Amino acid sequence: MGTDRNTGRNTDTGRETAQGTHAPGSRHRTLATVCLPGALEEKLRAASGAGFDGVELFEPDLLGCALAPEHVRAFCGALGLAVDLYQPLGDFDSRDPARFADNLRRATAKSELTARLGCDTLLVCSSTAPDAAEETDRIAEQLHQLAARAADSGLRVAYEALAWGRHVNTWQRAWEIVRAAGHPALGLCLDSFHALTSRTGDTSGIRHIDPERLFFVQLADAPRPEEGLRRWSRHHRLLPGQGELDVAGFLAEADAAGYRGPLSLEVFNDVFRQGSGVQLARDAMRSLLAVGDAAYVGHPGRAADAGEGPQRGGRTVPAAPEPVGHGCTVLAVDDRTGPRAAAVLRALGFSHTAAHRTEPLRLFEQGAARVLLDGSGGGAAPHTAAGARLVACELTSAAPEAALARARALLAPVAAAGPPEDAGEPASVVAPGGLLVRFRSAADAERLPDGFVPAEEGPVPPAGLTRTDHLGLALPFDRFDAAVLFWRTVPGLVPQPPTEAATPAGPLTGRALAAPGRGPAGVRLALHSIRRGPGAGSAAPYGFQRVAFASDDIFATAVALRRAGAPVLPVPVNHHDDLDARLGLPPALSSALRDHAVLYERDAAGAYFRLCTPALGGRVSLEVVQRVGEYRGCGAAQDPVVTAALLRYGALV
Repeated sequence: MGTDRNTGRNTDTGRETAQGTHAPGSRHRTLATVCLPGALEEKLRAASGAGFDGVELFEPDLLGCALAPEHVRAFCGALGLAVDLYQPLGDFDSRDPARFADNLRRATAKSELTARLGCDTLLVCSSTAPDAAEETDRIAEQLHQLAARAADSGLRVAYEALAWGRHVNTWQRAWEIVRAAGHPALGLCLDSFHALTSRTGDTSGIRHIDPERLFFVQLADAPRPEEGLRRWSRHHRLLPGQGELDVAGFLAEADAAGYRGPLSLEVFNDVFRQGSGVQLARDAMRSLLAVGDAAYVGHPGRAADAGEGPQRGGRTVPAAPEPVGHGCTVLAVDDRTGPRAAAVLRALGFSHTAAHRTEPLRLFEQGAARVLLDGSGGGAAPHTAAGARLVACELTSAAPEAALARARALLAPVAAAGPPEDAGEPASVVAPGGLLVRFRSAADAERLPDGFVPAEEGPVPPAGLTRTDHLGLALPFDRFDAAVLFWRTVPGLVPQPPTEAATPAGPLTGRALAAPGRGPAGVRLALHSIRRGPGAGSAAPYGFQRVAFASDDIFATAVALRRAGAPVLPVPVNHHDDLDARLGLPPALSSALRDHAVLYERDAAGAYFRLCTPALGGRVSLEVVQRVGEYRGCGAAQDPVVTAALLRYGALV
């Protein structure tokens, strides 16, 4: 690789750093790409410009990059950077022989990728999986097999103990396993964070490690572990309903004990203190009303005779009628994006079926999916930005009046009255972030809205889209938790665990919510927020909105889209290479995914296919998805790749 392991110096270039040429014997300085914002190429230029000799290449950065591994290697070489480590490979060891065989296949593919990058060290982290091996001899034997394969390619394997590893969570245990494995291509990676925050925190024995087996050292600082809970409490609390603690169960127990005193919200949160006090107070009351209702409903035996008050003795909040499905989705467009949006919808197989008599409103339909293009600057707030925006949606319900009553009881703001032609329409409420939400019966959602007449254009061939699968809402970071609370309490959606990922635009926080018990056809939302720095640019400041449509055969739909000339977002080849490495896909499926620019993910419940358009107006992507089995998410694992591609390939104007 052109790096002297004794001096740590990159021997390929002899370039000068920001501090001048390194003296003989000086330390080789490396930076992990996960430390930096931006696309991979930007990160590499920044590391080189600051005088670093090499980088740790973080796998998500590669997966979102359009450059093949060989081209990344050349790019680094031109900048005078060595690729010192490729990371991470996780959950390798296993008690299950079949699972281990699959993990070894995956690890072998990652070793080959590491070599293509011109890197000689692959990082393997201790397992956090439920099937992780526990016995030292078993883990050592499995790592020995990996090291033997890596050595055949001239590579080394650095084994690191994660502080939260299931069975291996200290550097001492990792070192014991490395020694037991007894392979010269297997060594130890020491991370100061994991070593100092592990259950022992003892680093006094590190000096006795064989230096020939100490392959890599990573440095990071953090608050002391004993300060962690205190800092968490003082800076990161959430309102009930925004997090994952069973606050309703806690309240029911207090009620059952006979407590009749005040219920107080004590929430230390740095983000809350920077926002609007009026909004936060409304969110807080919504939270308190909802948690009291949940305590009564979820634990009636303990809470039913607990006394009077909004959290006592009976429901003061109407029950949430379960949303049945998505109705019409409204996109606000301007003079530039309106014609382009209409053309893209037609290419996706939507027919222009109706138009408003007097307003610039055009309705497009395919199957049960409906999209309204609003050229009047619709939405809860003025149309302050050019481009396209997702501004309103309908949720169909068996009891829309009850759904609206619950929203009002939970202090959801009611939108100002619309124009006279909307006089017969039900009221809309405003969700955090400004989205207008209207509850409709399924029958009302299917009829032609008042004031609309059939369009003169003829139908276009459909592309197999059956309904709206979900909406993706991009939110300001300081309103993300408020949005989780709104969607959880007002329509009664059930949140999945939050997700976090690194993207070129900044760290992405996400959370999917779905109507309970409806299966694949129910209401789904994907909330996300990208916390962008001041230098990240202004396009899609909080992330990209999306409208995802369901298909029963995404490859047949992809063929129809290609025939119609629909714009399809390119998918980096590294994503598909990673799928082959991780999942061992059948060649026919792998080839189809690549040919049609389809993303793929699977979990224990099922699988998820996804095809995207570039962003309309730089903000809204239209997507086609297919669910297999009981997959209930919205492709969170794919979001970093999609975000990188949307940023890289620009907007549909």
